Amino acid sequence: MTSTLLLAFALMLVLEGLMPFIAPAAWRKPFAAWFNSRMARFASSVLTSMLIGLVMLMIFS
Repeated sequence: MTSTLLLAFALMLVLEGLMPFIAPAAWRKPFAAWFNSRMARFASSVLTSMLIGLVMLMIFS
């Protein structure tokens, strides 16, 4: 059961990061009030979460 939850979490990290990584400007417009950071820092954090999710998927699958 633990491995299933870890796989679900890893997949969620990858899926959550797809839209902001593919089209960051379009995704950022609706959430502009929430973000006060630079776009490069935001994009790198999204990429990092996607990579962590992919690594977790490889490890736990």
